[in-house]
Amino acid sequence: MRPVRRTVADISAGLAPARSARLIPAGERLHVVGAAGAGASAAALLAHRAGATVSGCDGGGPSPYSAALSAAGISLAWEHSADHLSTGGGAQRLAVTKALTAVEPDHPELLAARRLGVALEAWQQVVADAAMTAGQRLAAVAGTHGKSTSSGWLLHVLVQAGRDPSAFVGALLPATLAGGAPGTSRWGAGDTFVVEADEYAGNFDPYRPAVSVVLNAEWDHPDVFADEAAVLDSFEMWLRRADLAAAETGGTQHIVMNVGDPGVARLAHRLRTGLAASRLVRVALADANGAAADAADVVGRAGRSAGGHDPATTLEVTIQSDDPGSHGWPGPVPLRLGGRHNAANALCVVAAARALGVPTPGIAEGIASFPGVGRRLELKGEPRGVTVLDDYGHHPTAIAATLAAVRERYPRRRVWAVYEPLTYHRTAQMLDGFAAVLATADRAVVADIWAGRDPDTTITSAAALARAISSQGGPKATAPGSVERTADHLAERVTAGDVVLVMGGGRSYVIAERLVALLGEPSGTAR
Repeated sequence: MRPVRRTVADISAGLAPARSARLIPAGERLHVVGAAGAGASAAALLAHRAGATVSGCDGGGPSPYSAALSAAGISLAWEHSADHLSTGGGAQRLAVTKALTAVEPDHPELLAARRLGVALEAWQQVVADAAMTAGQRLAAVAGTHGKSTSSGWLLHVLVQAGRDPSAFVGALLPATLAGGAPGTSRWGAGDTFVVEADEYAGNFDPYRPAVSVVLNAEWDHPDVFADEAAVLDSFEMWLRRADLAAAETGGTQHIVMNVGDPGVARLAHRLRTGLAASRLVRVALADANGAAADAADVVGRAGRSAGGHDPATTLEVTIQSDDPGSHGWPGPVPLRLGGRHNAANALCVVAAARALGVPTPGIAEGIASFPGVGRRLELKGEPRGVTVLDDYGHHPTAIAATLAAVRERYPRRRVWAVYEPLTYHRTAQMLDGFAAVLATADRAVVADIWAGRDPDTTITSAAALARAISSQGGPKATAPGSVERTADHLAERVTAGDVVLVMGGGRSYVIAERLVALLGEPSGTAR
């Protein structure tokens, strides 16, 4: 398969480069294109709370993320038009996702913004500016996998500790965390702003965190990163920029690094010299990598609680330090989220919360009570004895970890892996990896590929992935077509006792919701 590679300049065509955050002037007129998206909706709502006059549009119509904007009274249009730049006194600033500039740099609203001299920026810049306007320090959670879960987890710990943080998290937050209608943001009066920081094409460049978390680091986004080294380059440059920003203000950046992950361990080695105002906080699960755990500042031990029909994953923490507050972890703490990957995520949250000054008892309580965020191993229902789960997994490593967690939670049950591939370029270049991990399920079903920001949709197909899965020697995989047809296909074949794990980052949630409806039960609530 020929490589699909584009420069950041290609993907960000027409956007102003990332800059240091600035205050949002009261009444600044901001228009957000693609406002129903997870990130863009957060930018719109946070700018609104910071005092801007906000409007938005999205040709795809309302989404679970846009409901919070409507509840806040933000004007939304469900079609694109260059007129949006001149109505209401005229926009002074336009925010957009790179998913649009990557495929349609000459979109009519973008052309209108350039013609009118309207500032044109990525929505992440608006999030950074909102944090600056609130006077809050950034705590950024980065990594190839687990960003939404872990940033939501850190947010939950801070809320439970009474710290009233603000946040952007790339998954639907319940009303208790969002502080209002469920959405992807929170506006608080505390001193911390939690942000999910994505490495794709420099998306995290506007953020200058006081606390940075790197959960894991491996090759992903093959359209911009040639290999793992390129991914590590991106993380290193971002962390060093934050280090310089901290030095300029006389502050300190705490960098929490899960050195039990091989990629993060290599990144930590790169960062061992040349930092002016940063402290590395190394964390690792004790049984993941002996050498990594020996060198870690915070060591975790994952286990399983004894007894009961649904034993929980537990986490015990040892702080390798004599600092005040280093001791007093209350033994193995049960987690509501299962799997070793979530134990590692929780350990990173523990270290980040400590860097933010949360006392140990409050951290342990928050770690134990976190119920998860939307579309991260979310239970949608159990109609006719069929367990239907929805997850955002879209990388071979993430899928493997999620399948392992499902096997752990539902032993001896038939597991269906149902996957809507996210982007053609990722599917094509990681086809063998996807096939190998999906073949470990008892049944595999592949929905049509979600193109996202792909300019070329001819390089592979759902059917090609299904054939590759079938060639692994397990049960034959199928590719029924659209997400709707995939749900219909499943409804005719699943039986009581089956566990259906739906994964993907596009419209795969429709599969889970439609399957539950077809089997005769309304969608359940997130757990």
